[in-house]
Amino acid sequence: MKKKLAVLVFLILFSFSSSAQNEKNYVTDKISDKYAYVDVIKTYERVAAKGYKSIDLFQKLGNSSYSNSKLDKAAVWYGELFAMTSDLEPLYYYRYAESLRFIGQNEKADALIDKLKRKSKALAKNKV
Repeated sequence: MKKKLAVLVFLILFSFSSSAQNEKNYVTDKISDKYAYVDVIKTYERVAAKGYKSIDLFQKLGNSSYSNSKLDKAAVWYGELFAMTSDLEPLYYYRYAESLRFIGQNEKADALIDKLKRKSKALAKNKV
């Protein structure tokens, strides 16, 4: 009986070690050399510099500048965005106001915040 138990324990331990995952090292340097890195934001900036204007383009440029703490650039892009439309989410009002405060245009930022408050009240009334 003890022999059978010892053989069973040995087989169980051996089966665990044989079914363990094999470590494989993959070489990705060769693969990544085949692909080029494209800086999308710089591409968008070049497109905007050539005169192309769209709401989506200015949203992406403003959001990326804001996320990268380049609030002076974000103010420019959000300014272009608000010149095209004012039917935007409240987040854009806040970000544009914050960017304007960063570059010292506090009066314009205050007016934008007031507009945001009026818009929020109007949205709340429409939901009721």
